[in-house]
Amino acid sequence: MSKEATVLFDVPGPRARARNMVVAVVTSIVLLGLFAALVWRFNEKGQFAGEFWSPFIKWTVWDKLILPGLWSTLKAAAVAAVLAMVFGVVFGLARLSDHWWIRIPAGVVVEFFRAIPLLILIFLAFFIPNKISPTIADSQLGTFQRVLVDNVFSVFGVEINAGTITVPAFAAVVFGLTMYNGSVLAEVVRAGVQSIPKGQSEAAYSLGLRKNGVLRLVLLPQAVTVMMPAIVSQLVVLLKDTALGFIIAYSELLSAGFREVPANFHNNKIQAGIVVAVIYIALNMSISRIAIWLEARSRRSRKTTGRTLGGDVGAPPAPGMSMTQTTKAPPPTA
Repeated sequence: MSKEATVLFDVPGPRARARNMVVAVVTSIVLLGLFAALVWRFNEKGQFAGEFWSPFIKWTVWDKLILPGLWSTLKAAAVAAVLAMVFGVVFGLARLSDHWWIRIPAGVVVEFFRAIPLLILIFLAFFIPNKISPTIADSQLGTFQRVLVDNVFSVFGVEINAGTITVPAFAAVVFGLTMYNGSVLAEVVRAGVQSIPKGQSEAAYSLGLRKNGVLRLVLLPQAVTVMMPAIVSQLVVLLKDTALGFIIAYSELLSAGFREVPANFHNNKIQAGIVVAVIYIALNMSISRIAIWLEARSRRSRKTTGRTLGGDVGAPPAPGMSMTQTTKAPPPTA
């Protein structure tokens, strides 16, 4: 942190620095003591025995269980993240519309999916289509239902047989993650655009831009930097929430590492939980680092060298040159 005082931070004096140092040392000692006590209890209970940890140094365990589960987690997270970002941008901008017939329905959709727990959304996507699709198949919407499944939802593995829709666990997890996190990101987009000073949009309107041009060319590029921390935080939440696929037997990282490994190797749930937690931490830190790199790159790309209107007219003289040297002589008269 900078040593200069700001609105939110006062530079501590000598006594405050000494007090902070004492608090930091005491806190570190307490945390180290708790960690040492935990390690001692683990050792006392035999949790460091080689038979509990040896499965994680076997390639077959990683090849058959952990890596496939990791791939399933990354696949669901990647697809849901892209769809959630699209959902968030579309509905976030729709909530900023001047037309009530766009703004109000978009607000209802966003608030509805934000209010429902993610686990319920996954359950609804997994069980409801199978229950109601036979009834729809017997109605006038039966043809539309089949065309929709065959041409749109089949990409996610959804199938329809004899009028009954079967939703795979992957599609149910992606649906829940997209709807919930997309609704949260819609609010992030709306708040990010509204956080830009009104002078920016007023200046754009004065140049003759329409509202879509103002949003696309002026407000959104600036709002991305403001929204980046919240977007990254929500993407980390999205990645971790893929673990809820455990409930509907989606074979993601938590299911493979925390259920299948202990079931086959001495019931080592503590060790499996530690390994899975380390993998999740590494993934989340990687996402954060990528986001920091993207933000820094976007900041550098927007830096430009200011110039005065009219080329060199009004520009300051170059170093070592006087004002008379930079003044151009008038053209000769005829």
